[in-house]
Amino acid sequence: MARDWSDLFITGEAARDESEPAAAAERRRGVFRRLRENLSKTRQALRGELQATLWGTFDEHTWERLEEALIMADVGASTTASVVARLEAEAAEGDLAGGEELSGRLIELLAETARVGDGRIDVRPSPTVIMAVGVNGTGKTTTIGKLAQVFRAQGKTVLLCAADTFSAAAIEQLEIWGQRTGTEVIKTKAGGDPSAVLFDALQSATARKTDYVIVDTAGRLHTKQNLMLELEKMRRTAQRIVPGAPHETLLVMDATTGQNGLQQARQFTQSSGVTGIVLAKLDGTAKGGVVVAISRELGLPVRYVGVGEKAGDLLPFDAKEFVESLFA
Repeated sequence: MARDWSDLFITGEAARDESEPAAAAERRRGVFRRLRENLSKTRQALRGELQATLWGTFDEHTWERLEEALIMADVGASTTASVVARLEAEAAEGDLAGGEELSGRLIELLAETARVGDGRIDVRPSPTVIMAVGVNGTGKTTTIGKLAQVFRAQGKTVLLCAADTFSAAAIEQLEIWGQRTGTEVIKTKAGGDPSAVLFDALQSATARKTDYVIVDTAGRLHTKQNLMLELEKMRRTAQRIVPGAPHETLLVMDATTGQNGLQQARQFTQSSGVTGIVLAKLDGTAKGGVVVAISRELGLPVRYVGVGEKAGDLLPFDAKEFVESLFA
């Protein structure tokens, strides 16, 4: 019978300071539970491969099996090689034993790799302008709606800007999310000037002292060059109305594409001043380890992860809790 080895991992729930306020502790437990539920496919894929490795003796086969398991979870070849090399070196020096000690150190290293910055989106003098960018089909417009829900739940005022005028469906979808979350949407007709509708949205937000403006942008135009030129024009427009805007440029990535999405992500980070990542569709993939690869290879913080289709299914990213959820 296969060993139940989930007890090897100290979960975020058990590791929290007992002095943490009850309400905050319960919220954290809720987030951890939801992460565990939505990372079940990745966890199941990892368990079969890691079970023999964690309980075996250290030899060349141990490290090969560990590499295979992490690559299968889409941690990425270069990230996997770096993490396993550190574990192997520590084991060779006698600083690391198998079982619980190895698994705990593996979690530490993966969490350390995935932790870039503090992940927070701070409120600036109103309005804080957030541009959402990404390839069509990644869940960008849905993520914007969920982000509006996050801010409204914090008691903040939010305005949505439908600047993806290239697709009529994108405008309609954003309007649906505006209705779901009780958030006003500033829009124009399909094919209109994205910078013009952004100008109107920022003028309105400034007059009302709105806390956040979240801007939907086109994920595809006729050519990549056109897309990047349009994004740059929007950035200049935003800066004319609100100094320092956009304050955040969030790249929405589809978790199910795994490593294949990294090249597209690199193009956006190079061309559009991306400041953070939102990983969508994490509920339907066995490749949850891609979060670690994203953080290491792009050098950008993951701000949120999407774990479902409902308005409340956008969770703040915590590297340690996330990695623990991959295993325990």
